[in-house]
Amino acid sequence: MWEAGYAATRSLYVAAVSMFCTMMDTLFPRVYPIVDTTALSRQGRDPLFFAEALLEGGARLLQLRHKGHYSRQMFETAKTLAGLCVRAGAKLVVNDRADIAALLDAGLHVGQEDLPPALARKVLGEAGMLGFSTHNAAQLQAGDAEPVDYLAIGPLFATGSKENPDPVVGLERLPELRKLTGKTLIAIGGVTRASAQAVLRAGADSVAVIGDLMPEEMTKMTVRERMEEWVRLTQ
Repeated sequence: MWEAGYAATRSLYVAAVSMFCTMMDTLFPRVYPIVDTTALSRQGRDPLFFAEALLEGGARLLQLRHKGHYSRQMFETAKTLAGLCVRAGAKLVVNDRADIAALLDAGLHVGQEDLPPALARKVLGEAGMLGFSTHNAAQLQAGDAEPVDYLAIGPLFATGSKENPDPVVGLERLPELRKLTGKTLIAIGGVTRASAQAVLRAGADSVAVIGDLMPEEMTKMTVRERMEEWVRLTQ
């Protein structure tokens, strides 16, 4: 009898784990593309052009990162991007701005100097996806107690996407940092196609990418193909 009970319990456990993994994969794909308006501006490219190509290439989660003034035109760009994501069955996350995220029914990602996660959660609501940047072990531990859905750790490697980046965390520290939180952990900062699999093996649930999504010759086709390559690499 105990064997039958054990088998039934194990079956329930396996089913629960499978359901949890499926849910986490739906919410947090292994690659997390960031549409950085500053980086795209340097390349003379429009964020909607770039985002549309990423979505066509299989992106299921996009972050809109805009560090400048949110003009009416920028808000309209964000609104259009939100529509593109809905039609593609993807989730949009807005960087920094809880108000914009709430208006667009999007997720939100905040940093150490932004609105504290607990207050951001009040603006966003209980159902909205909320992420939080951390840069060291102490911040990661503190972030584990916050009402967020995922934590980002980085920069994992040297990166040119920030003017004043935090100290490099280093791939070798990732396994120990992984133990500090039970939340979904996103590795960010200088992650490339060459390093992505090692980063995932070291404990990251997903990798956030900016620069390595931008081919030297940036056309809609090359961006779509680059995204497809990332999806294949991280499956």
